Amino acid sequence: MEAPENDAVAFESAEKIILRWDSTVSEEAREKMIFDGDRYEINRYLHAVDEIQRSMESTTLSDDQDKANSAIQIAMARLEDEFRSILVAHTNAIEADSLTDPSPSPVHSGEFQVPEEDYHDTPTDDDSFTKELEHQESSSSSYRSTSSIREVDLMPPVAIYDLRSIAERMISAGYLRECIQVYGSVRKSAVESSFRKLGIEKLSIGDIQRLDWETLETKIRRWIRAAKVCVRILFASEKKLCEQIFESLGTATDDACFMETIKGPAIQLFNFAEAISISRRSPEKLFKILDLHDALSDLLPDVEIVFESKSSESIRVQAVEILSRLGEAARGILSEFENAVLREPSKVPVPGGTIHPLTRYVMNYISLISDYKKTMGELIVSQPSTGSRYSSDPNTPDMDFADLEGLTPLALHLIWIIVILQFNLEGKSKHYRDTSLAHLFMMNNVHYIVHKTKGSPELGEMIVDDFLRKLTGKFRQAATSYQRATWVRVLHCLRDEGLHVSGSFSSGVSKSALRERFKTFNALFEEVHRTQSTWLIPDTQLREELRISIAEKLIPAYRSFLGRFRSHIESGRHPENYIKYTVEDLENAVLDFFEGYAVSQHLRRRSQ
Repeated sequence: MEAPENDAVAFESAEKIILRWDSTVSEEAREKMIFDGDRYEINRYLHAVDEIQRSMESTTLSDDQDKANSAIQIAMARLEDEFRSILVAHTNAIEADSLTDPSPSPVHSGEFQVPEEDYHDTPTDDDSFTKELEHQESSSSSYRSTSSIREVDLMPPVAIYDLRSIAERMISAGYLRECIQVYGSVRKSAVESSFRKLGIEKLSIGDIQRLDWETLETKIRRWIRAAKVCVRILFASEKKLCEQIFESLGTATDDACFMETIKGPAIQLFNFAEAISISRRSPEKLFKILDLHDALSDLLPDVEIVFESKSSESIRVQAVEILSRLGEAARGILSEFENAVLREPSKVPVPGGTIHPLTRYVMNYISLISDYKKTMGELIVSQPSTGSRYSSDPNTPDMDFADLEGLTPLALHLIWIIVILQFNLEGKSKHYRDTSLAHLFMMNNVHYIVHKTKGSPELGEMIVDDFLRKLTGKFRQAATSYQRATWVRVLHCLRDEGLHVSGSFSSGVSKSALRERFKTFNALFEEVHRTQSTWLIPDTQLREELRISIAEKLIPAYRSFLGRFRSHIESGRHPENYIKYTVEDLENAVLDFFEGYAVSQHLRRRSQ
């Protein structure tokens, strides 16, 4: 008969403690927080809550259920306030050093030391607090940390212990939803604060797509750094905190709290990459898209670890889908780039036959692509659509890749881009009225293609030697064609044919024909000199090689012609009108060629 009386006494004692801390009726209760006090008072209140919950399950108090329900509601309201207060007190954005330190080793916010007197005040029949603290302190340094994921301690062990104590009682009393909502709202604000430190803005997909590309490039670089911190440190640490507080307190309660905290920020984070993946494609976006792809691909294993539960599957799926769309965007941009190179419409010849801006742009572009050969090699799995498909199209080059067996699809695409670049350049060369300049233009541009390919280790490794030999042959052939178009007429003046008079009693040389030959040579050479000094060969070595080749043909021919026929001119009147230049004059004049500007003085005359 004593058990019911004892139960009643225990209930009444517990009820008094609960009512004492009812903030709706007590000024003191409104101004003070239980968990800001000493450990003895905290434990008294928790024991009181336990007693009320136990009493509610007892059949001996069936007549006092309303009273017990009222007490438990007051207690839960109080514990909810206490729960929120502890969370807020320990809710700060992760410190800057934790957000930037690349070290994979765990970083801890510091060990919590409970004052010795608090242990003395703890009821002697319950040492669970001490044991739990010891567990927290020992586990904080041994908690899993992969080579990339680096969890930091977001709260001291004593705060975690108190939060877990409250959560356990709220969940037991049926207040799981309230507990999750309070936890999620407070921790989410901490995550958002860390987002602001990392420079992650709240932008919709539409907002992102309306930004200019220069602004987006900066934001992409910032996002890549921030995403690594968010997944590997921020989200991982939030998950760890949820597990420390809620693990084993209910079915997937820790995961529910984690998703309540993280889902919104995670979606906000990944929406940026999604917006980029579905934005309008253009060549300049390729490399930042590849940077995003590499970063997300590198992060994906960590995403799968941090968001491993069923309830967080949507985050994993979003990340995988974004990665796929980024890959598709990269493939699409490469295809569109190939078409743009082929169809680039400019028809105005570049002055001086120098390297066309398209050539520089395309070669720099594919050189950058080769720097991403690992990523692009994984994304590009089929060779370009060429060959018989275009055989009847005069606006598209035909190419058979049979001679390039064994190359990767990416290498074939880069070779194809070079082929269509040459095809486009050949079309542009036809806009030069001067055939010699057209050949010089092709020589300059194909030489630049070869030089740029050989100068890039990654690109040079992908483009086979046989193809490079063919390119080298093309620019040398263009150089030969230039020399023929320019110098055959000039050198034709230095031939003997047409100068000799047969059957004459004279010296056998027609002076009038000889004088006309010198005049023609002078006029032709002066015109070539005047014109071709304004033409440009940017590559110093190539410029010097072509000058030497010209001089090797011109100078010996002129020297020989002058030696054979000088006396015939000098024996007549006004020889200076015909023999205007010495061999040295021509040698010096050749040095003016291909500098890209008009010479400051006329071709130097021979000494009188």
